[in-house]
Amino acid sequence: MDRYHLTLSIGARPVMRGWWSDAATAERKYTRWIGERGGVDGARITLTDEQDSGRVLKSWPAEDR
Repeated sequence: MDRYHLTLSIGARPVMRGWWSDAATAERKYTRWIGERGGVDGARITLTDEQDSGRVLKSWPAEDR
């Protein structure tokens, strides 16, 4: 299993997922997904570290939005 997990959810429903073993690749994909899919109403993009108990590394949009 790859370490870094990226999820695109619309509302509360996951609609797209990706897994990578390399942190730099996962972060590039995270940024790309924001640009490509961030304009969809209700979109949330989350990058987690599966080897660190699923700890959220990045989340878009920010919680304070």
